Amino acid sequence: MSIKYPVSRPSLKGQELAYVTETITDGWISSQGPYVRRFEEAFASYNQIAHGVACSSGTTALTLALRALGIGPGDEVIVPEFTMVASAWAVSHTGATPVFVDCADDLNIDPSKIEEKITSRTKAVMPVHVYGRRCAMDAIMNIAHDYNLRVVEDSAEAHGVPPVGDVACYSLFANKIITSGEGGICLTNDSRLAEQMAHLRAMAFTEDHSFLHKKLAYNFRMTAMQGAVALAQVEQLDDFLALRREIERRYDEGLKGIPGITVMPPRDVLWMYDLRAERRDELRSFLTAEGIETRVFFKPMSRQPGYHDPVWPYLNASRFSEDGLYLPTYTELTAADQEYVTGKIRAFYDAA
Repeated sequence: MSIKYPVSRPSLKGQELAYVTETITDGWISSQGPYVRRFEEAFASYNQIAHGVACSSGTTALTLALRALGIGPGDEVIVPEFTMVASAWAVSHTGATPVFVDCADDLNIDPSKIEEKITSRTKAVMPVHVYGRRCAMDAIMNIAHDYNLRVVEDSAEAHGVPPVGDVACYSLFANKIITSGEGGICLTNDSRLAEQMAHLRAMAFTEDHSFLHKKLAYNFRMTAMQGAVALAQVEQLDDFLALRREIERRYDEGLKGIPGITVMPPRDVLWMYDLRAERRDELRSFLTAEGIETRVFFKPMSRQPGYHDPVWPYLNASRFSEDGLYLPTYTELTAADQEYVTGKIRAFYDAA
């Protein structure tokens, strides 16, 4: 059976087409067009942050933030065990070393386990707001203050969660709450950090464009066409978040009382609706046959081949990775769609 309910689908019913058409009509399709700046200003303003620096992906946003903070070889950055591998890769891309901290029962980094991983080489901590749940940022910011650490928030899955760190980094991939297809953005109140990130994303050109480059930099720029889509998405963000709150509520109701299903803690914003399921892999096969796509949870970073540590089977993150999955979660998911999904889950466990 073909997939009728994908795990994600973008909603593109605002001004996306009109704005992209304008970039093509005007010929401003590169990063020099006005839509990138308009998007940066709109998203920064939405979050009540002074500066936005758009770029090519969430991974490049994290890399830019770390580089702008001066993090490099010999440094360490605290990273959650439970996250997408791009969080750790961004640290590795700078030459620094990611140091992993296990998750709490809400899947976010456990603040009580951070201090034991801090060394003289630790320069920053990277909390990740997993699936839209805000980390315990008060505790994390207090630790950062006590140890003079910088805070880079990985907000790839958390558009709408207010940023408080030195830099907050967002993904705009097609499955995110808002999208530009591919893309990312960094938010900061520090003008010098913003200038440095903008400089690094654009190959560190000098003002006179002399082709003399004083540092290793990147081509991490966002195109005007992507900026046009992203701007249209920001204009709809409040509506998207409200619709997703309803999706979360309907799943909570529809899954209530199903034996074998453990509902996870509420999310501050809904990116993906995650749960824990007995006989997870059997359930996934059953749902796929019924046209419902799902995804499993992240694997611990210490289980990744590039960061392998034999401690990984004993982590809280491993326990969740064994039975966790998330359901179709997108802005245009209807009540009838969700009734179908939850009905099939109930049928699977009833049959057992």
